[in-house]
Amino acid sequence: MHLLPEASWLQFNRRVLLQTERPDFPLLERLRFLAIWNRNLDEFFAARIAKPFLEARCGTAHLTLLEEAKAQARLAAGRYTALLQEAAPRLRVLNPEDLDEEDWLYFRVYLAEVVAPKTDLIPWEAAGDLSHGALYFASEEYLVRLPQDLPRLLPVPGREWAYVRLGALMRFRSDLFLPKEGPLHELRVLRLLESERARADWDELAQALEGRQEGLPTLLVAEEGFPEAWLGRLRTALGLSPEETFLLPPPLNLALVERLVAEGPPELRFPPLKPERPRHFLKRPLAHLERRDLLLYHPFGDYRAVERFAEEALAPEVSEVWATLYRIGEENPLAEALIRAAKAGKRVHVLLEGRARFDELLNLSWYLRFLRAGVEVLPLPERKVHAKALLLLTQDGRAYAHLGTGNYNPQNGRLYTDFSLFTARPEVVDEVHRFFLAMREERRPELSLLRTGEGIRNLLLEEIAREAHHKGRILLKFNHLTDSQVLEGLVQAAEAGARVELLVRSTLTRLHPAFRVRSLVGRFLEHARVAAFRAGGKWRVYLTSADAMPRNFHNRFELLLPVLDPEAKQAVIKVLKRQVRDDRNSFFLTPEGEVRLWGGKHDAQGL
Repeated sequence: MHLLPEASWLQFNRRVLLQTERPDFPLLERLRFLAIWNRNLDEFFAARIAKPFLEARCGTAHLTLLEEAKAQARLAAGRYTALLQEAAPRLRVLNPEDLDEEDWLYFRVYLAEVVAPKTDLIPWEAAGDLSHGALYFASEEYLVRLPQDLPRLLPVPGREWAYVRLGALMRFRSDLFLPKEGPLHELRVLRLLESERARADWDELAQALEGRQEGLPTLLVAEEGFPEAWLGRLRTALGLSPEETFLLPPPLNLALVERLVAEGPPELRFPPLKPERPRHFLKRPLAHLERRDLLLYHPFGDYRAVERFAEEALAPEVSEVWATLYRIGEENPLAEALIRAAKAGKRVHVLLEGRARFDELLNLSWYLRFLRAGVEVLPLPERKVHAKALLLLTQDGRAYAHLGTGNYNPQNGRLYTDFSLFTARPEVVDEVHRFFLAMREERRPELSLLRTGEGIRNLLLEEIAREAHHKGRILLKFNHLTDSQVLEGLVQAAEAGARVELLVRSTLTRLHPAFRVRSLVGRFLEHARVAAFRAGGKWRVYLTSADAMPRNFHNRFELLLPVLDPEAKQAVIKVLKRQVRDDRNSFFLTPEGEVRLWGGKHDAQGL
């Protein structure tokens, strides 16, 4: 059974939405999944829908995707209402009619002094230029844009955990925003934002961002009861069909519940996770690695160890540092450690991937910070660099490396499941150094033990073929598995009698009756990428930054590495075996459909 990548990804987002129904999750955690689902769907219409939209718009595949997205949006609206009813009276989102005279003493002034001066009044003639993702109101004569920098939920002064929606307040006092009072109806437009493309250097990236225009509209979302004549005018101006229009009850952007999650009663959230701390490593990271490798499984193994390793850049014996950085966020202790090392006179080389989609402006900020601190920022190669590597070199020729499956991002390191491997093995660190030198010299890396680019696919195909027999066992864990060659290899291995077990979080484009496939969706985002193969009772285990997708093999520099330490190898296998038994956070995927596995005894996210 073959699936479109976009259809498979939408099914994953439905699994995210279903987390709002989990009886074992606290209320605010279920609301968090509603916000995650909403942001995912916005990204879908901004980027992931590009191929069916541009190549066969309103064809069968495109219309099927729209129907599934609309069904999810309706389900999400119902979940929002149900979760708020469950939260009351402890946590409330009030209607303007629920506010008393004292409340309005404050909100009248807030609307007049804070909101109205920032509000744009737009003539209907400009309806075709509405911005991606913003919230608008339609009136008979004008369109009104809600300011992007204002919170969508406002706390009600003096009422604990009580909020009111800004959009509802504006509708209630439309006289403050229109030349003459009249009804306001909510709407949003989603657009296809600029697609990924290679850029040669940072100057071209800045120029591209400066001149970037919002792309073609892909979806119009309007509130139920929106006047049909106005809806027709909008669709004409935006060039959208009726199928590309969703009518939903407000609020139209459910990401606003993030404020409830952040500020609501603590007992309605998961208790904080207490990760295991590798104390000996944290005290003396380099001395620890002289004796043995260290493998951590985040967030259960403390991500602080990664930051502590980066701080060793300031150790007297360390003379040089190399790092790949991708989606590192606004605040990053690891990046700050590299800046301090450069200011202290160490040679620091950073490959900052500036083209990570939607993070370009933030990356430009880090680029300037690194430059002004004396860090050498390597030129952007033709391919995106998605590898996760940090290398420390000492004055006497020793080397220490961290290699991982996840980004060097402190927030993700505590919310995503990822593997980290720290090592001083000469055969590994030498190849990591070779990889960095190739990046600096703008040439293809030549590696043997480690793999990058098409070499990752080739190794996977070789290993799959070796296990294509009745005693073979293949266990793969990816976020996305869409490469046709890898999938065909898995089919052949399964039909030859191999046991093929797949842990695929999001996108899987081929299902086979002989595959055993699980998608895990739970408290933590499953993010690790692992390939494991067993022959004669011994496992061969690889960690990688790459998902099994054509773009990762052809258009990115990734890294795949073998796990050589026997204890580390067994630790990875232990995690994978727990996950293939999970019946608390799993969806079993078959050609006939999905089976939800909840409420069982095996919780792979409760290590």
